Amino acid sequence: MTDQPTTSAPAGGTAPQPPQTPAPRAEPAPTTPAAAWQRLREGNARFVAGESRHPNQDASRRRSVAGGQHPFAVIFGCSDSRLAAEIIFDLGLGDAFVVRTAGQVIDDAVLGTIEYAVENLHTPLIMVLGHDSCGAVTATHATAHSGDMPRGFQRDLIERIMPSVLQTRRDGHDDVNAAVVEHTKQTSGRLLEQSRVINDAVSRGEVAVVGVFYHLQDGEAELVHGHGTWLPSA
Repeated sequence: MTDQPTTSAPAGGTAPQPPQTPAPRAEPAPTTPAAAWQRLREGNARFVAGESRHPNQDASRRRSVAGGQHPFAVIFGCSDSRLAAEIIFDLGLGDAFVVRTAGQVIDDAVLGTIEYAVENLHTPLIMVLGHDSCGAVTATHATAHSGDMPRGFQRDLIERIMPSVLQTRRDGHDDVNAAVVEHTKQTSGRLLEQSRVINDAVSRGEVAVVGVFYHLQDGEAELVHGHGTWLPSA
């Protein structure tokens, strides 16, 4: 039997360690809506290509943001477990102020949370993030056909999503993903309608609101709507 080669540690020492890959250098946070959107687009493109850099996730970043936060984007998305914002946009600690509810449904707490980011953290971009095959929109779509409402507080979710489903049907579409896009658009508009803080910031050009539709299969985040003096290109 042939002996297998072995690697031994130097006498009195430890085995040599493989070289460590340095963590990516932290880039300055974007301060304008256009720059913030560009950073998110670039991160999503890396994620889709399988080339995520995982920036701002090391011990140095953890220490640097311990004393305060300056996120460059509010990401208000669905609670779906496949919609982890920091992963699909290749972000790290302190980059995004994330708010999530089933079906990205707005309530007073959501509005107050986003207003806090706009007024106190001066975050320049608000993203409303929907996705295909959304469970909350699917349930609303089924209720629109059957008339059967779910029990408990899930009923509130259905009632808040129903206008988007009904509008989609009036437009001649009767599929869940079309309703998700419509709901993403309506939710983006509702932020401005219901919050003077957000509306004023958008009017001044300090903040933009974008609606994005996420494709679960390939990971692409597709722009479907925008509000603001600056409007991103798809």
